[in-house]
Amino acid sequence: MKDTLQPSDLAYVPFVSVANMMRLIHTIGPGQMMADMASVIEADFKRWPEFDKTPRIAAHSEEGVIELMPTSDGAQYGFKYVNGHPANMARGFQTVTAFGVLSRVDTGYPVMLTEMTLLTALRTAATSALVTRLLAPKGAHTMALIGNGAQCEFQAVAIRELCKINTLRLYDIDIKATNKAAKNLRAQGFDVTTHTSPEDAVTGAQIITTCTADKQFATILTDNMIGSGMHINAIGGDCPGKTELHPDILHRSDIFVEYPPQTRVEGEIQQLDPEHPVTELWHVFAGQTPGRTREDQITLFDSVGFATEDFSALRYVHAQLETHPFFDPLDMLADPDDTRDLWGMLMRAG
Repeated sequence: MKDTLQPSDLAYVPFVSVANMMRLIHTIGPGQMMADMASVIEADFKRWPEFDKTPRIAAHSEEGVIELMPTSDGAQYGFKYVNGHPANMARGFQTVTAFGVLSRVDTGYPVMLTEMTLLTALRTAATSALVTRLLAPKGAHTMALIGNGAQCEFQAVAIRELCKINTLRLYDIDIKATNKAAKNLRAQGFDVTTHTSPEDAVTGAQIITTCTADKQFATILTDNMIGSGMHINAIGGDCPGKTELHPDILHRSDIFVEYPPQTRVEGEIQQLDPEHPVTELWHVFAGQTPGRTREDQITLFDSVGFATEDFSALRYVHAQLETHPFFDPLDMLADPDDTRDLWGMLMRAG
């Protein structure tokens, strides 16, 4: 008979805490980890038809949103719990926090529980870099980062890793955020200039990444700021009622999205007719549809984040635990002697 106060091996689930996630990132290297993760994300996009797909399940409030993002490829199931609360910064809280679970489909048992605040920043940046490599104009050498909050440095490091962009132009309505980002990015070897308007920041840039947090219809970029041949990563617009780009930009751009039923509700294209044409990224990764086709083409990645990207990040981290065992065994699953006698297990523990 099992010692009911001593969990069995089946009771334990590997738990990757924030501290252990940071150990893993530093061991592999942030840039290398995002590059490796981008390869997994791309591989999963190429097998897109294998996944169960649904728009994220969102509970909206005046203060923000709490979301569940589930998917499965038939062998593994993953989900992420994530919030987005723009007012949190003034309260001393993070705007975005998250955790995730990866499970086996055949038994339903979870095989990993992990923090995903850091991991979401990594996978979001890895996805941006992957799409930028796919769509950016040839010879691109400068990126403007509009919005210099928590995601900013991750975006820059990932895009340098995949696209060799080292020159950055920064702007944020909060000069403290810009100064913070400039200091962090210069320490990573970037050539950084700071600017007092978005118009100045985008001058001379071939790539623009917008990453703002205000939960409102906003015009961060206007049509006259976007020249022919530019690529735009619209990272920040990620819920109903929140946008960053003027609609005229959308009408001039070829728009690439992750999952149209979700993006049409949450992304920049919520401003457009529901039938406005967009290109699904998986078709491009699978070689079924071209990406950039002209030098003067304006390409727009209307990024809202999709569950398959979290799934890719989860399975990547789970695979790393085999060689980098940075986790704590969490007593999470009841495992009675007799699978039918959960009550007996409880009583013996008393």
